[in-house]
Amino acid sequence: MKNSIKVMLIIAVAFVASCSSTQSLQEYYVDSAENPNFISLDVPTSILNLADADLSEGQRAALSSLRKLNVLAFRITSENEAEYKIENAKVKEILKNDYFVELMKLNSSYGKGVIKYLGDEDAIDEVIIYGNSKEKGFALVRVLGKDMNPAHIVQLIQALQKSDYKGEGLGEIGNFLKG
Repeated sequence: MKNSIKVMLIIAVAFVASCSSTQSLQEYYVDSAENPNFISLDVPTSILNLADADLSEGQRAALSSLRKLNVLAFRITSENEAEYKIENAKVKEILKNDYFVELMKLNSSYGKGVIKYLGDEDAIDEVIIYGNSKEKGFALVRVLGKDMNPAHIVQLIQALQKSDYKGEGLGEIGNFLKG
């Protein structure tokens, strides 16, 4: 009898441990899309208007490997500061997961952030860009592609930073990015 109780306890603990309470990034996007504090948008990469830009061969390769961007942003107001703190903590917790590999940290006058990816070092399938400003809120961008190269992605991000692109064509997200 004692052995069967031990076996049942072990099975119960294993079951609970396998049911992770950590939400996936995809689940977070879906759950947050209906929240009025969030701006959610799926964007084709063509909106970046980089086709005619003066890009290096590596930057062009990175651009051609991109499929689309999923953008989710939370704008802080005086009424939702408490919810902002909760949502920001949720995102940080999700991004702590070991299956995300850190590519680089961001630190600018707009705020701080991080770029992480999913996939193999030579064939990335998803890049996650998270940026946070205590005055504006946070943005979470999923860059979806096929066999993206980390070095090329960094070059493309640098090209975007140097470009005069300010979020045109992105509606509310563009206004959020402009400040």
